Amino acid sequence: MTHSILHIDTSIKPEGSMSKSLTSDIVARLRAAHPESSVTYRDLAAHPLPETDAAWFAAISVPAEDRSPEQTDIAALSDRLIAEVRNADTIVIGLPVYNFNVPSQLKTWIDLLAQPGVTFRYTEDGPEGLIQGTRAIIAYASNGTRMGSEIDFASAYMRHILGFFGITDVQFVASDHFAIDAESSVKAANDGIAGLAA
Repeated sequence: MTHSILHIDTSIKPEGSMSKSLTSDIVARLRAAHPESSVTYRDLAAHPLPETDAAWFAAISVPAEDRSPEQTDIAALSDRLIAEVRNADTIVIGLPVYNFNVPSQLKTWIDLLAQPGVTFRYTEDGPEGLIQGTRAIIAYASNGTRMGSEIDFASAYMRHILGFFGITDVQFVASDHFAIDAESSVKAANDGIAGLAA
């Protein structure tokens, strides 16, 4: 059976990116376990997505079948990104920590995924995520912001927002103290990749 992988990189570094190195290694591990895998790749820094605005909000607030041609065009990218997530068995996301939080490029991707009634809905019992059965593996990379520490606002946000969409199987691989001890930081990440269930 084909295993579908969505590979998302977000680092602004064209070379020498730890998060890109980690996502590449994670995808390689998944493909080794699933030789028939298909991979959809997006580099959100090299090919930035447009930020959401009032026109986008108006377009996605209308049911798809009721949108005007202009609204359909405006919502098309958001719909395509959602389809990529829905079609993925596993999403591999590079998370370089910038100023204690997620890169703006990654936040824009998340904003474009947030369509009420499509990726989430509100019920009497609270919000319900509408993307089911998808696994996420996040490559967390930081020079010194330890994952899970009081100054780490990135990993908790990613776990929360993915869960909000219904993606609750979320795993992290972390190289989170590279500027302090590069060797042990890389080793910790490699050990984390080796321990992933493929």
